[in-house]
Amino acid sequence: MIVLKGASELALMREAGRIASAGLRLGGSMVRPGTTTGEINRAVHHYFAAQGCTPSFLGYGGFPAAACISVNEQVIHGIPGNRVLREGDLVSIDVGAMYQGFHGDCAATFAVGAVSQEAQRLIEVTRQAFFAGLAQVREGRRIGDIGAAIAAFVEGQGCSVVRKYVGHGIGRKLHEDPEVPNFGTAGRGPRLQAGMTLAIEPMVNSGGFEVKVLADEWTVVTADGSLSAHYENTVAVTEGEPEVLTLHNLEG
Repeated sequence: MIVLKGASELALMREAGRIASAGLRLGGSMVRPGTTTGEINRAVHHYFAAQGCTPSFLGYGGFPAAACISVNEQVIHGIPGNRVLREGDLVSIDVGAMYQGFHGDCAATFAVGAVSQEAQRLIEVTRQAFFAGLAQVREGRRIGDIGAAIAAFVEGQGCSVVRKYVGHGIGRKLHEDPEVPNFGTAGRGPRLQAGMTLAIEPMVNSGGFEVKVLADEWTVVTADGSLSAHYENTVAVTEGEPEVLTLHNLEG
């Protein structure tokens, strides 16, 4: 069931989104050679606690950390720990914050120092893919319009979108209806209505779209070992322009 949010609920989601995006910016500011993924996770966790928030991911389905931190060929759900970041790495940070019962969810991919031209291009293609999908978020359009626009843009750039994992509705629950695939057919799927809140999150590979899960039962990697990037915002459907509730991606 798709849950529409009223003004008071959107106000709480707006605050959850602000805190989540600030946590993501904090994590991104720590991405440099010599930093461990565990250090980034601890900083994000402490920040959320100081803001009176609960990390959405900690304990969710048994996930052991406040942030998902995925490096290079890791797509999503990387478990932070003792891994030391190295010059040239790509680091995807995905965070969620729960504020007064409502969630904000966002992600971005950061470069560790100087990265390859391929890696830098992948970051930008993934970012632009989100905005290609956002352009379809208008009352009366359909979920399939979002995914079709994302896939068309990504594939036009010679990359691929992950198909096994998708975006989602969000609100009192971290994952609500509807699913928001990064592929699909325009004109299909649930119709967008004002009050819907969606986590739109292109996951883009420089190689093929196939993925696999590692033995830790969490970390998702590209099947062919190619690089992957991730970009996500929580978005509210309104009667006019969509509202991005996690503002980090609108900077620059």
